[in-house]
Amino acid sequence: MTETKTYTGSCHCGHVAYEVDADLNQVISCNCSICRKRGALLAFVPEDNFRLKSGEALTDYQFNRKVIHHMFCPTCGVGAFARGIRPDGAKMIALNVRCLDGVDLDALTVRKFDGASL
Repeated sequence: MTETKTYTGSCHCGHVAYEVDADLNQVISCNCSICRKRGALLAFVPEDNFRLKSGEALTDYQFNRKVIHHMFCPTCGVGAFARGIRPDGAKMIALNVRCLDGVDLDALTVRKFDGASL
């Protein structure tokens, strides 16, 4: 059963803040080089579900095929989300679920994804 809720999220210092409508029924633990080093847990939402409240001047990091824009706070360095395009052409946001407020991480169902093999 899926349930979309509205969450708030931010970087560590609060410079980057956002609101998002997301279903956290299942989140992803990816083993690619950046997710592994960041310890990110990911949830993906359509871009229309994401509202950036503050932090327009972000640092954009891309690697490998350069199709995902990993957005970092220029003050504290936390990567709270990323922007990208799905294979069907739709714009999407990859949320670092660890940056969402009030989420019990231990209660989440985590699915492993082998991003290191891509």
